[in-house]
Amino acid sequence: MNASTKAQLIENLKGLNLSIMAKNLESHVREAKENGTNYEEFLMNLTEVELQTRAENRQVRRLREAKFPLLKALETFNVEAAEGLDRRLLKELSSSGYIKEKRNIILLGRSGTGKTHLATGLGIKACHENYRVRFITGSGLVNELTEARKEMEVSRILQRYARYELLILDELGYVPFSKEGSELLFQVLAERHERGSVIITSNLGFAEWTQIFRDPTMTGALLDRVTHKAHILNCTWESYRLKESLKEKKASNFAKKGGI
Repeated sequence: MNASTKAQLIENLKGLNLSIMAKNLESHVREAKENGTNYEEFLMNLTEVELQTRAENRQVRRLREAKFPLLKALETFNVEAAEGLDRRLLKELSSSGYIKEKRNIILLGRSGTGKTHLATGLGIKACHENYRVRFITGSGLVNELTEARKEMEVSRILQRYARYELLILDELGYVPFSKEGSELLFQVLAERHERGSVIITSNLGFAEWTQIFRDPTMTGALLDRVTHKAHILNCTWESYRLKESLKEKKASNFAKKGGI
C-alpha cells in the first residue's frame, strides 16, 4: 500500500467514525504481510479491535455515569460470611436478566451486612451489560428533587431518572423525609413501576417504612409498587463491620496486656 492510498484510507475510516481502525491500520497491514493473512482475516481482525475498544469505552462511560461511591465488585463479596444468603438467586441476578424483566431487587437488613456492596456489585454487572445505571442514596435523591422543585425543574430531573434502566437507591430509612421529600421520591419510584428496575437497600423492614414516608397510605401504595414481582433478599447475617470492630478491639486489648 503506497503512502497516498494509506493516507486516504485513514481519512475514510475517520470519516466513518472508525478511528480505532484508522489508528491500528498500519500495524495490521504490517502483520498481515508478515503472516500472509488473507483479506477476510485482515478485515475481521481490524474490525474486532474497533468493536472491542468501543465496548471497553462504553463500560468506562457507564461506570462513570453510575457514580458509584466505591467500585465494589460482586466477586469480592464474602458469601461465606453471609449465612442464609441465597447464592443461586445471587448468581441469577448477576446476569442482569431482572433488568430486562423490569423487576426490582430489595435488600433488607441491619447496617454493616454488605447491602451496599451487593447493590454496587449488581450495578457494576449491569454496566458491563451496557445498561444505564445510577447509584444514589435515598436522602441524596430527595435533596436533589427538593432543590429542583425550588428551581421549577422537577420535570427535567424526573425525566433524567426515568432514562436509567437501573436506579440503585441506597440507605433508604437512615434519614426520614419531609412530606414534600416523600411525595417527590414516591413520584420517582411510582413512575418506574414496570418501566425500569430499582435496587433498594434499607435497614428497616417493610412494616417500618412509615417511619420514612410518614403517610401510611402513601407508604402502602409505594410498597405495592416496588415489591411487585421484586426479588427480596433478607440480609439477616451478622454485621461485617461489627465483627471487624470486635476483632480489632480484641487484638488491641491483647497488645495492651503485652501478648502472651
